[in-house]
Amino acid sequence: MPNRLSDATSPYLLQHADNPVDWWPWGEEAFAEARRRDVPLLISVGYSACHWCHVMAHESFEDQATADLMNTLFVNVKVDREERPDVDAVYMEATQAMTGQGGWPMTVFATPAGAPFYCGTYFPREHFQRLLQGITSAWRDKRSDLVEQGRRVVDALSAPRRLASSPPPTATDLDLAVQALIRDYDTTFGGYGDEPKFPPSMLLSFLTAQHERTFPFQSADEPTPAALMAGGTAVAMARGGIYDQLGGGFARYSVDRGWVVPHFEKMLYDNALLLRAYTRLSRRPAAGDAAADSDRALLLRAAQETADWMLRDLRTPEGGFASALDADSEGEEGTYYVWTPAQLREVLGEEDGAWAAALFDVTEEGTFERGSSVLRLPSDPDDPERYDRVRSALLSARADRVPPARDDKVVASWNGLAIAGLAEAGALLGRPGWITAAREAADLILDVHLRYGRLVRTSRDGAPGPGTGVLEDYANLAEGLLALHGVTGEARYVREAGALLDTVLDHFGDGEGGFFDTADDAEKLFSRPQDPTDNATPSGRFAAASALLTYAALTGSERHREAAEGALSVVPLLAEKAPRFAGWGLATGEALLTGPRAVAVVGDPGDPTVEEMVRTVLSRAPLGTVLSRGEGRDSGGVPLLEHRVPIEGKATAYVCEGFTCKLPVTTVEELIDRIAE
Repeated sequence: MPNRLSDATSPYLLQHADNPVDWWPWGEEAFAEARRRDVPLLISVGYSACHWCHVMAHESFEDQATADLMNTLFVNVKVDREERPDVDAVYMEATQAMTGQGGWPMTVFATPAGAPFYCGTYFPREHFQRLLQGITSAWRDKRSDLVEQGRRVVDALSAPRRLASSPPPTATDLDLAVQALIRDYDTTFGGYGDEPKFPPSMLLSFLTAQHERTFPFQSADEPTPAALMAGGTAVAMARGGIYDQLGGGFARYSVDRGWVVPHFEKMLYDNALLLRAYTRLSRRPAAGDAAADSDRALLLRAAQETADWMLRDLRTPEGGFASALDADSEGEEGTYYVWTPAQLREVLGEEDGAWAAALFDVTEEGTFERGSSVLRLPSDPDDPERYDRVRSALLSARADRVPPARDDKVVASWNGLAIAGLAEAGALLGRPGWITAAREAADLILDVHLRYGRLVRTSRDGAPGPGTGVLEDYANLAEGLLALHGVTGEARYVREAGALLDTVLDHFGDGEGGFFDTADDAEKLFSRPQDPTDNATPSGRFAAASALLTYAALTGSERHREAAEGALSVVPLLAEKAPRFAGWGLATGEALLTGPRAVAVVGDPGDPTVEEMVRTVLSRAPLGTVLSRGEGRDSGGVPLLEHRVPIEGKATAYVCEGFTCKLPVTTVEELIDRIAE
């Protein structure tokens, strides 16, 4: 018998719609029911691609005996963390405060008012059953202690928190961040930390920008510490098992230090950020060194294949991008992706099968379960044509396997990241289809998610979901729209981004230069989340800073620039103490140091020189350079384009800083020189 989740739009909630657990969706009705029955809330938070969420679901939520205990003793609330990041944030903070760690599934026991008094993550079934009974006994016999515990947690997490702030980051601050990162860098395998190891996508963008500022693009290609860390990490990941060597795209993280075995879920946000990072890393020209040029080719291929994977496997019929592919298929993690030597021979034949096993490091011992291996590419193939043929055959054979489930809800924030990545990569790499896909995704979000000037966070099948937009939705969508304007010249995207950013300034500000993650008129939770640090995606604060700075460069708005600088005021502290959690803020700080520089390219849309100038800006100008494009007849309301006209009817580029422009140029060669000045 379906429970109350059967009408949900979240695929994660729908996964639990047939559980024997009498689930309630998040909402006042659940709280009222807990008050009526005088029982605690059991709040379970997860997401559709979460492997351990599936394990706990199979062990406990699909088990009738466990469900009977839950239904009798609690009001049970199921939350999709991706649909309600605000709910996830406040209870995750409580979980981390109580246990010292967090993760999903997150299991929270709370009073009927929502105050958490006991938190945890995954519990095996027998342990979970004992916990249910223990919590119930405590609620019956020591309720005052539990209520007091909940009150203390709420008071502690609701107390105003003041972040030390300072002026925007200086070159010294950003250089200190690099020095701190050097100390944490894994010189053997690249990346940061031990295990599990996550792709440092935002740091890659910062390190690339830092290298280009301290060692200009036109100089001899000498490695800096920033370049060595960015390039070494990106190459190691692209050769490792965390990268899908057949289909493209990156998994969520590696369970080991060497990027060998991934946690197989593939998320839109990771791949959108890595697409942009790899595209930027592949920009630099050939160095004449075989190893370096091979690495650049690898980075370029990873960017191209990741974009193609996003379009092939995540694009929805409505033109948006789905959230994730699951880690599991056929009830087990990784089954879809791993191979044995025998399976390779079965598909490719003896000779090609042996060649592929050696190339992809597939051995009889295996790197995964039951002698299977995750494909890796330790070195480039000695026969590229054979490699392409083998890879195509394996990809075709893999398509006959049971694929991982797809979470096809469309998240505004993550689609904003995808729009930016596809627009930038499409223009730089000459793939107009990617730009078209970015435009269609942008139009879907604006048509479906924007209601009376405010964003809905998610949609599915073209219908908006229940969650209101949080700061990262507004900021990352604005970022994507501004990038899309730069390569298409469509002024409406600047106007839409400006409206989103005005909402950020009007409803998310904390009055001290920072931002809350939820709007002032959003649902009131027991605390108002405000996390300035990056996690799997840019923090809302740093995402807002980036979009605000770009918008200010296009429009000359001092209000938006000052807001961007205020949002970056925590970067100096994080640069020294915790740069791994401030990559997007550090990258935006690099853009701020360059002005940021802005380039307006004007000319006939059909003029190939216009396209070449756009590619030149994207490939040669310092990262963070703001690009605008127009025909030169009408600014479309974009101030940077006002009075920027083609010279003698030719494609023309204006290189500007603070709306003060150098003399315009009409050839690509002159533009390259002007950028270098």
